[in-house]
Amino acid sequence: MEQAIIEAHELVDRPNETTDWTELDQGQHSLPRPDGGKDAWLFLCSCFILEALVWGMPFSYGVFQTHYTANFASASSSIAAIGTSQTGIMYLSTPLLALLMQRWPRLRRLGMYAGAVIAITAMVAASFCNSVSGLLATQGVMYAIGGMTLYYPAMVYVDEWFVARKGTAYGVMWAGTGSAGVVVPFLLQWLLDSYGFRVALRVWAVVLVVGITPCLFWVKPRLPITSSNALRPVNFGFMKHPPFWIFLAGVVFQSLSFFLPPLWLPSFAAEIGLPKFAGPLGLAVINLANCFGAPMVGWLVDRFHVSVALSITTLGQVVAIFVFWGLTSSQAMFYMFALTFGLFGGGFSSTWSRYAPAMEKQSGNERTEAGLVLSLMCAGRGIGAVITGPLSEALLEGGWSSRASFAYGTDYGVLILFSGVFATLGGTACVGRLLKLL
Repeated sequence: MEQAIIEAHELVDRPNETTDWTELDQGQHSLPRPDGGKDAWLFLCSCFILEALVWGMPFSYGVFQTHYTANFASASSSIAAIGTSQTGIMYLSTPLLALLMQRWPRLRRLGMYAGAVIAITAMVAASFCNSVSGLLATQGVMYAIGGMTLYYPAMVYVDEWFVARKGTAYGVMWAGTGSAGVVVPFLLQWLLDSYGFRVALRVWAVVLVVGITPCLFWVKPRLPITSSNALRPVNFGFMKHPPFWIFLAGVVFQSLSFFLPPLWLPSFAAEIGLPKFAGPLGLAVINLANCFGAPMVGWLVDRFHVSVALSITTLGQVVAIFVFWGLTSSQAMFYMFALTFGLFGGGFSSTWSRYAPAMEKQSGNERTEAGLVLSLMCAGRGIGAVITGPLSEALLEGGWSSRASFAYGTDYGVLILFSGVFATLGGTACVGRLLKLL
């Protein structure tokens, strides 16, 4: 009886599933329960590992860029495109994967296996490349396609395994990126310095094989694919209502702020005369704080309206940027900025898990595809990931003349203001809530 109540709760919480009740009732007693139990926690642990492995490479590309610049000086202008291709394709391809796997859900499991093979093959192939164009095709494009094809189904399956704790579960999963950011760059830097990029890429391929293999066993759907949802049409009706565009605008604005500090933190530390280790350590602090911020914000959206969590994350980012970064003149303030920015900025994406229910409520319970909404938010973040680099370079090259004190008076003052303004605009949904649009 208790299991039946839990299943009914899930189907109410996820009205986008046009599930065959007869088929579900027949197999109900064999389904693992959501929100807890051995299978659910093993699934979530595997998602955390998968997140760290898949995104560990793109978010650590900076160490490769430095190494490639020294070894492929004649093509240095194309080296940055490798990292941009990784992050850009992985974020921006998500809606396409969502459409395909929403229409044909049986592709999800197949996609995970295919994606794992492609990503691992990309690392091995890249280790044999002798040109930047070859690295761009393998480490850049090929890895991005394989990595996202492997990763996206896991993100969708979280919606099946967790109902009441959905936000917390997504937060724990996405904390994997932060954990990778603490360890992976230092590991790859050591491998590059000691053995070169060929060995580093092959070692990372082995790490992927060892880490991904058990994840493929535990990251699986909880609900069976029935005859009614095997070829389920995709509904775009949610795009006709204001809440979707309000949420998406906030994600794009926040992404323009979120990717900027990690990109320039090491050079900023050198600019104000901090020790050489301060920059990498600051990045590690941001990533470590993200490990706690993502589950924390996920816990908040499970208990309060999503606008409450958005208000807290936005306020935290604004204080971190305008106060702690802007007034930095010492290591203590520098690390305080890294800590608060990682805690609140890193937790912003955990609010996405509750966008679909908020949109459904405002649109009169019109069916909303939760997986498609998540994929579009990923694409929105991808816009920031792609344009933040060249845009911030243009701002720095434009020059910044200010007599202000602290960090505001440095060349990076313009980046502080830019980042702070767009972090503020990332809270667009809070205004939407005040206007009763959410």
